Amino acid sequence: MLEDAAGATRPAEGAQRRRELGAFLRARRTQLSRSEVGLPPRTRGGDVGLRREEVSYLSGVSVTWYTWLEQGRDINPSRQVVDAVARTLRLETSAHEYVLALLGYSTPLPQHAAPVPQAPAHLQRLLDSWNDPAFALAPDWGMLAWNDAYERLYPGIATVDDEHRNLLWLVFTDPYVRELLPDWQATSRRFLSEFRAETGPRLGDPAHGVLVERLSAASAEFRAGWESRDVQRFASRERLFQHPDVGLLHLEHHQLALSDHPEIHVVVYTAMPETDAAERLARLRAP
Repeated sequence: MLEDAAGATRPAEGAQRRRELGAFLRARRTQLSRSEVGLPPRTRGGDVGLRREEVSYLSGVSVTWYTWLEQGRDINPSRQVVDAVARTLRLETSAHEYVLALLGYSTPLPQHAAPVPQAPAHLQRLLDSWNDPAFALAPDWGMLAWNDAYERLYPGIATVDDEHRNLLWLVFTDPYVRELLPDWQATSRRFLSEFRAETGPRLGDPAHGVLVERLSAASAEFRAGWESRDVQRFASRERLFQHPDVGLLHLEHHQLALSDHPEIHVVVYTAMPETDAAERLARLRAP
């Protein structure tokens, strides 16, 4: 049995991380296909969901130790234990990294990262130099800066209240954004899984908790997505926007980090090759 423990003492905020870890493992255990791990269907419940004892056996971890993990007990599982459980639960890379971050095995994001009050002047100049829509995100996904092309894509960015100028808040609560995204259901869930993967280690930050609580109260879709505990790392990808003036824009979504301000991420949408997106963007920018 793999029951070694690493001896680091966690701060008080670690209790919330442990609760999240337990809920995350529980969700993945109950969602896992039994046939995927070589187990027969249950008499009741069919092919979906493993018992704790089965995860314990397949991982080589004692039932007590695994139960304590799901209960959020104040224990220090070794990296070997965490990796064994991750393999059993068939966690993809982003989910595995999320679990490791919650336990402190990867470099965590700051526990109480103060909101970035404004974008550095040189960042605004960079955004303004681009013809493609672009904006900058704070660690809490607050939108710090944007260029004229992005404001033409989403005019509300300039008029929304500061407390609501957050990418997740706008995606889940602004009707204009919902109309702007023809694949809103898939895109909103993708954003949410990326947000959880990126900000999970900040669970002890009160500002993070307030944002999640406000969104959970404002949006049933957010609440359902948050409770599903999906995690996914960002990847550049194709995006669709249905703009009321220029029609369907077929763009590519990229995200960059500033070397001098790595906590700020820059998002830019470029025209997809072999589409008419470049022409439509030009019309969007026209006076």
